[in-house]
Amino acid sequence: VQLVESGGGLVQPGGSLRLSCAASGFTFNVYWMYWVRQAPGKGLEWVSTISSGGDFTYYTDSVKGRFTISRDNAKNTLYLQMNSLKPEDTALYYCARDNRMWLIDYWGQGTQVTVSS
Repeated sequence: VQLVESGGGLVQPGGSLRLSCAASGFTFNVYWMYWVRQAPGKGLEWVSTISSGGDFTYYTDSVKGRFTISRDNAKNTLYLQMNSLKPEDTALYYCARDNRMWLIDYWGQGTQVTVSS
């Protein structure tokens, strides 16, 4: 199993970024997937979840209306579209796989998002 994130970077407040997570080594379209972040000096924070077929999505309150999780099962890729970014969104963003029992069993290496003027 391999999860490889990309798309992070430095962006000004109010800007946008789209994160991608390329998945391999497993049958991507049967697993729910997560985005999780870790801000500097803080613990892990769940950001969003998407069902295996993409029909169901869930968000933490602080990103609702600004972030959109999606997936392309034909490309084995998970996405996180982030709009109206705020400095408090600065974090290392991880994609992760649900083990089909509401636990994370695999993580990517993370991609850094920095929101600053």
